[in-house]
Amino acid sequence: MALMDFIKKQFIDVIEWTETGDGTLAWRFPMAGNEIQHGASLTVRESQMAVFVNEGQVADVFGPGRYTLTTQTLPVLTYLRNWDKLFQSPFKSDVYFFSTRQQVDQRWGTAQPVTIRDKDFGAIRLRAFGNYAYRVADPKRFHTELAGTRERVTVADLDGQLRGLMLQHIADAVASSGIPFLDLAANQVEFAAQLLAATAPAFEALGLKLQAVQLQSVSLPEELQKILDQKIGMGMVGQDMGRFMQYQTAQAIPAMAQGAADGGGGVVGDAMGLGAGVALGQVLAGQLAQGLNPGQAGGAAAGAGAAPAAPAVVPLRPDEVMATLEKLADLKAKGILTDEEFAAKKAELLKKLV
Repeated sequence: MALMDFIKKQFIDVIEWTETGDGTLAWRFPMAGNEIQHGASLTVRESQMAVFVNEGQVADVFGPGRYTLTTQTLPVLTYLRNWDKLFQSPFKSDVYFFSTRQQVDQRWGTAQPVTIRDKDFGAIRLRAFGNYAYRVADPKRFHTELAGTRERVTVADLDGQLRGLMLQHIADAVASSGIPFLDLAANQVEFAAQLLAATAPAFEALGLKLQAVQLQSVSLPEELQKILDQKIGMGMVGQDMGRFMQYQTAQAIPAMAQGAADGGGGVVGDAMGLGAGVALGQVLAGQLAQGLNPGQAGGAAAGAGAAPAAPAVVPLRPDEVMATLEKLADLKAKGILTDEEFAAKKAELLKKLV
């Protein structure tokens, strides 16, 4: 029986890997219990590497080229198996091939907003999306850390793990770049470079090299984007509260008209709120103009030959003062007014209580 098994046994004399498709990172050469013939040919193509493994221990590593397998070309395996230099018998060994070409257009993105610290807004939550490319750089480490004895390792097998590494270092990249959120869109290349630098060591620990990172978009959650839009709109009208309130009123009119056309029950309430908003806007506009530009008001009065006495302060009813303070507090909460502006107007309004 032993003689028949020996006769049926086939000896492998050509070892190579012809990649049949994309997405394979590691592939184990099928031995099927056969042995490798002494003097067999090993072909490793460009963008490939081959590794011989003896009883779970990585032995010889081969780069691109064609090799004749002897004790001279397999020094580590010869040492591990205690072969004589004149050893010429068939032998057993596991052979793994690794693809070293770049795996491009791998996607990453934040499923949930990530909280970071920003120079302008303090703590904010943002979303970011992009892609990256990597390749196998250290097949020995990749085999030890990831591939093991599996017959095949694909890009899809690592997708979740590598995407998690990218997302894990977004906050580090933002902190390292020092770029405020408002400038991220104009500095995508710099932010991507910082993300690559922050994530590359984690890839190297797996035997991979992070080749490139691209940032495609960065944005805020919808509720934060609305507040940012209000702040931008305030800046565009030059901190003119009257013009800003007029802008908000104009934005609200189409929605109210649509509600009226649909027969909505809240139209009357909306109209009352709109009238109150317009009146309050006029009050705030006059107060802020007087508080922020006292010299301009004085100069106009002098040029027109006004009486030297300053106009008397018009008293306000308590309910008007409280309504105005509530509106100012809401503007401060949204970031439209600073703490100093709110405190100044609060003190001024309290003086006008009847």
